[in-house]
Amino acid sequence: MKNFLKVLKYAGGYKKYAWLVVLFNILYAVFNLLSFAFFVPILDILFKKDSVSDFKAFLAPNPYNGINIDFLQYEMEQWTSQTILNAESITVGKSEVLIIIASIIVIIFLLKNVARYFAMFFLAPIRNGVIRDFRNQMFRKAMHLPLSFFSDEKKGDMISRMTYDVQEVEWSILASLEAIFREPLSIVLVIGSMFFISLKLTLFMLLFTPISILAIAFLGNSLKRTSSKAQGKMGDILSNIEEMLSGLKVIKAFGAEKYTSQKFEDNNERFFQLSTRLFRKRDLASPLSEVLGMITISCVLLVGGIYFVFEGEMKGAIFLGYIFMLYLAIAPIKNIAGAYNNVQKGAAAIDRIDKILQAENSITDKDKTQKLESFGDSVEFKNVHFAYEQTEVLHDINLKIAKGKSIALVGHSGGGKSTLADLIPRFYDVTQGSILIDGKDIRDCKIADVRSLIGVVTQESILFNDSILNNICFGGAFTKEQVVEAAKIANAHSFIEELAEGYDTVIGDKGDKLSGGQRQRLCIARAVLKNPPILILDEATSALDTASEKLVQEALQKVMSHRTSVIIAHRLSTIQHADEIIVLDKGKIVERGTHNDLISKEGIYYQLCQMQTFQ
Repeated sequence: MKNFLKVLKYAGGYKKYAWLVVLFNILYAVFNLLSFAFFVPILDILFKKDSVSDFKAFLAPNPYNGINIDFLQYEMEQWTSQTILNAESITVGKSEVLIIIASIIVIIFLLKNVARYFAMFFLAPIRNGVIRDFRNQMFRKAMHLPLSFFSDEKKGDMISRMTYDVQEVEWSILASLEAIFREPLSIVLVIGSMFFISLKLTLFMLLFTPISILAIAFLGNSLKRTSSKAQGKMGDILSNIEEMLSGLKVIKAFGAEKYTSQKFEDNNERFFQLSTRLFRKRDLASPLSEVLGMITISCVLLVGGIYFVFEGEMKGAIFLGYIFMLYLAIAPIKNIAGAYNNVQKGAAAIDRIDKILQAENSITDKDKTQKLESFGDSVEFKNVHFAYEQTEVLHDINLKIAKGKSIALVGHSGGGKSTLADLIPRFYDVTQGSILIDGKDIRDCKIADVRSLIGVVTQESILFNDSILNNICFGGAFTKEQVVEAAKIANAHSFIEELAEGYDTVIGDKGDKLSGGQRQRLCIARAVLKNPPILILDEATSALDTASEKLVQEALQKVMSHRTSVIIAHRLSTIQHADEIIVLDKGKIVERGTHNDLISKEGIYYQLCQMQTFQ
């Protein structure tokens, strides 16, 4: 129920539809009751009474003081008898009564189904709107979560939560809204009518209720556990698919098709087993509730027939109507049982969705922030430490980067170079110490202000399945001329012009229609176009061929001359002209200086240079 209430919380923006759904479900429940109960009290008259004297016997004065079931039956008998006696014959009179009753029943059934349709009509925007809001909120939350969150999560599982699990909420919980809105109203009306007919018999019938509730609750809890396992396994399947699509070249190169297929098939087989078990448990709810309902009806039939009808406490026609009503209550009880189990099945999806929606975002703006509209002096690391999952990655980093200067970060893989650069745009927050821009701690400034000053070119060429034009001016509004100028600086304009559609060419998923060097040059053009005062180049030229690298390096030198640049490079030939080279080893600054200074020291940097051939 707690998970169901979470979903209803998202339905708060659809109150006008919710009230209409409730209204039409009330009408449906009323017409549903009338459609079965209307003609029961007159059956005895129509099919057992044959003479005029029999019908005249019903035209006695009203013997009842108040309104009860006997009074209602008396009124029906009065109307039926009078209609039959006013006809040419008893047979004609009965026919007239049947025609009237049949017409009324058709009208009631028509109104009942019209009410049901409009209840579903106004429920549709609630169901689809809640799912839309779920997806929007999850997507927004995912974009604002720190990168550390995604280090612990598989991409496939994240995709599963945002697609399969959200759809499961629609299939399981929101699909049950109709039953949850409608069936309780039907049950209340039916049970209320049964109390009106016979208090004692209805109390006896309710003795069976706890048994049904316990059985359905046990089944629902079991369903939730199995559903949670199945949804987790779907995340593994999507991870397998994502890995296969991303690494298809490697899979083929190493002949690992059989291994990869077997891994997928094992997960798929386990999902099949869990899904089969899930469906079997879910499908047990309806027959279980129906069997329990029929046991209840049989017991009421025995007790009511022996102790109420045979003893003269209740008329046969009224008892028949009572049994009809009890049977009428079985369907909504069955639907509620199914809805409850569907909610339990969807509850596992809600728990998985909540892991994203309720995830703590440690990198947020403070309530009061300082303005950081421009960059005018320096970026400073002051006693910076950074740890990830209890493992310290950076130790006591003290570094000041003056405006307009270029700083190169070098060292062995895993030394902390990329981590140090990632701290500047607050992809992560320092564990100890502080990072200052123009003397202001970046944690005291708005994240958007900090990142507006920074351009990043990553080692991996991150592009989107869109046109070249939209990829270069990603996230901003620029003219075609500005885009072309940025492409020229990044040595990308010439190959773009050679494409059939030029800047309007759609480059495919992750830019797969382009070569690695072309993709990287588009990323550099994107950073150039943003024109940030601080530029972070994380292996920015690693994917370029020698000729392109030389041209791009010349262009970058021009760009960096007006910017503060942080360059991460393994190819040391690209950073010889940096104003200062910082050598990191195991998260500590072990050497710093110009290229010539470090070469003369013959330390770690000198050893790295000896391993590479300079041109």
